[in-house]
Amino acid sequence: MLGIGTIGVFISVFGFAVIIETPRKYLFQVGIVGAIGGFVYLISEYFGCENVLASFLSAFAIAIVSHAFARILKAPVIIFLIAGILPTVPGAGMYRIVHYIIEGNNSRAGFYFLETLKIAGVIALAIFLADMVFGLFKLIDKSKKA
Repeated sequence: MLGIGTIGVFISVFGFAVIIETPRKYLFQVGIVGAIGGFVYLISEYFGCENVLASFLSAFAIAIVSHAFARILKAPVIIFLIAGILPTVPGAGMYRIVHYIIEGNNSRAGFYFLETLKIAGVIALAIFLADMVFGLFKLIDKSKKA
């Protein structure tokens, strides 16, 4: 199931990258970024992590790999990050919020609202931390050259 899920994420991210007109020469790498993020999410859930922690680990892996590909391929990080982060975005949580609001179940809507906010927050935090890690590497590299 882990392999099938990872392949499914690769295909969906690759397809999304085509839709948002990612340059052709980066499509495979963008798919790899998404597949790595999907794999980290699935393996985290397999080992019992909750959605929020699994989303953080997935987003952090996506951001790190995006930065690595950007440096290797001399391309902007955003090319790999935008499509690659797709599997981590809490779309199902947002759907559930609206569903339970329409149904009149405010307690369930509130639960999913908080969970969705937490996931969105940890995605932003993970991207920020990965950017900080690469920023530190850049500073260390500059100090060695000086």
